[in-house]
Amino acid sequence: MTKIGLISDTHGFLDEAVFRHFDQCNEIWHAGDFGSPDVIEKLQSFKPLKGVYGNVDSTDIRLQFPENLRFKCEEVAVFITHIGGYPGRYEQRIKNEMLADPPRLFISGHSHILKIIFDEKLNCLHMNPGAAGKHGWHKIRTLIRFDVDGNTMKNCEVIELGKR
Repeated sequence: MTKIGLISDTHGFLDEAVFRHFDQCNEIWHAGDFGSPDVIEKLQSFKPLKGVYGNVDSTDIRLQFPENLRFKCEEVAVFITHIGGYPGRYEQRIKNEMLADPPRLFISGHSHILKIIFDEKLNCLHMNPGAAGKHGWHKIRTLIRFDVDGNTMKNCEVIELGKR
């Protein structure tokens, strides 16, 4: 079983509570808009980090992380991108890729809206962890913690970090 800490839209701010909430995680996945190399360094020194760049990320971050990331976690095909939409409203940029080769787990950020939705048409779970940073219009800063066990995602927890 692999325990995942999912975060997005930090915009240069990393709440110290993240380390407590992700302490038991094996990996941290960041769905873009790190906002600063400092956030990356802190996360990487804490746990193995996978991520994608977001629309606010600088060139140095874009050179370190891809726009789209596909990989397998245990038996689950994962697709992470920052601006991706959600079931029924996927962004045009990735829609054809989703239809041609649907992942089992699709993760995006950008909207600052926490969503966990199952796409029955593609047999794919979509997660957006909301925003963990202080910039944006969201009211509450959020994270997601979950487990990947073989070909199953389970024990999903939404974590509120407090007001923006």
